[in-house]
Amino acid sequence: MSPSAPSSPPATTYLSHETTARSWLLTRDHKRIGVMFLVLTLFALLLGGTFAMLLRLELLTPGPTIMGPMTYNRVFTLHGVIMVWLFMIPAIPSAFGNFVLPLMLGAKEVAFPRLNLASVYIYAAGSALTLFGMLWSGADTGWTFYTPYSTTSPTAVTPILLGVFIIGFSTIITGLNFITTTHTLRAPGMHWTRIPLFVWTIYGTSVIQVVATPVLAMVLVLVAMERVVGAGIFDPSRGGDPVLFQHLFWFYSHPAVYIMVLPAMGVITEVVCAFSRKNIFGYRMIAASTFGIAFVGFFSWGHHMFVSGQSTFGSGVFGVLSMLVAIFTAIKIFNWVATMYGGAIDLKVPLLYVLGFIFLLTFGGMTGVAVATTSLDVHWHDTYFVVAHFHYIMVGSVLMAFLAALHYWWPKMFGRLYPERWSFLAASTIIFGFIVTFLPQFLLGNMGMPRRSYQYPREMQWLNVLSTAGASLLAFGFSLIALYLLWSLRYGKVSPADPWGSRGYEWFSASPPVPHNFTEAPRFEREVHDYTEPGAPRVY
Repeated sequence: MSPSAPSSPPATTYLSHETTARSWLLTRDHKRIGVMFLVLTLFALLLGGTFAMLLRLELLTPGPTIMGPMTYNRVFTLHGVIMVWLFMIPAIPSAFGNFVLPLMLGAKEVAFPRLNLASVYIYAAGSALTLFGMLWSGADTGWTFYTPYSTTSPTAVTPILLGVFIIGFSTIITGLNFITTTHTLRAPGMHWTRIPLFVWTIYGTSVIQVVATPVLAMVLVLVAMERVVGAGIFDPSRGGDPVLFQHLFWFYSHPAVYIMVLPAMGVITEVVCAFSRKNIFGYRMIAASTFGIAFVGFFSWGHHMFVSGQSTFGSGVFGVLSMLVAIFTAIKIFNWVATMYGGAIDLKVPLLYVLGFIFLLTFGGMTGVAVATTSLDVHWHDTYFVVAHFHYIMVGSVLMAFLAALHYWWPKMFGRLYPERWSFLAASTIIFGFIVTFLPQFLLGNMGMPRRSYQYPREMQWLNVLSTAGASLLAFGFSLIALYLLWSLRYGKVSPADPWGSRGYEWFSASPPVPHNFTEAPRFEREVHDYTEPGAPRVY
């Protein structure tokens, strides 16, 4: 069977077949659940970004500017908690993964639709409890909740810990759903070597989510027990060990880095293929490197603890293992560039974000190799250099990929096009603004400015002013995106089924898709992103 892709939106789409609030709140449609996750995570991004802007405004001057030191401690904690736990971890897998993974596999649904719906409400409940803790009295521990301070802080650490604990169940359910869907619901012809690379990265991420998240849940409950009943597990005065917390926390949180970055890499692969009009260079190597990163990520948590007193041998081993991640990452970067080389490049906004992603990932990755070296890490430990490294490699990469996905799949999700000139302006502003915000922080860190610092010497002010100016550009860019995307929902041109001319499998269905994804049972007979025959019919 070889059905052609529809050229115009179908009469009934997943958006229009039922429009009551109840139909949305009780939906089992993976696409609607993806949209619900998208709305929730965008709200988290707005909140986390607002706290970031407040931090940068405070740091405009060496002394107090707009808040006191205790408020500053709470604001940077809330910024980190929201951005890491409420936005970066669920954003791409839960929003875009839910929406496009079944479409890419030729499935009508995910394996467990009811559990999928439950994952939204569990995420919402955990987020609500976290926000309650913020409104109550906030927390001042940083997003890492390091002991022993987190066990004694007078702020509302316990509800925030429990909120993150609950969100973890949503992550586990989503991971189980994607693993089972990939194994059991692939359409005929979708064998393992034909699976889109975005699905491979979601699959690898899901494995990490299922295996590592219970460790985080356990350690968060232990900290809550310390605060409530004084268990003494991490309290040295009672025979406990605060370094044990770091081992348990980073055993989850270092692989969690790849929960955030691997789906981002999957997005980049899809966009590179679509706008280069070429199938990926080195499919098997990219898929293998995905699992290489996931596997090594489980054994390199100790590079966060070079100054914790662990042995020199242990630090050396963790350093070498951390550098292995750079090799697997370099394989992906090489293959993306090799795919673009000789391709028919069509520079649309999603590809512009890809270029931003590759720059930030490469630059941030090189600084990652540096901080994996014990002697350099000791010099930069707990300085703004680490803040800049983290934001380049993590926040920048995830944001660039998230925005690439948002612009690439927006017509697929909502059937509308956005104004291209405004989107180019926003993308250019965000990429430039991000570089201006965090590049000075490498210099500040190298000069010795400690992170989470409320005050700093006057000679560091011009770099902080430059960083705040970059943050202002970021805020302007994000505001622009919000305006033109909301505008496009009502006034944007109706999108054809595939506005990009992509051969990704998800574009072979209508845009927006029909309620059960396909009007006919799909059977995939061509490779994904097969552009070898431009005039060939678009077949499943």
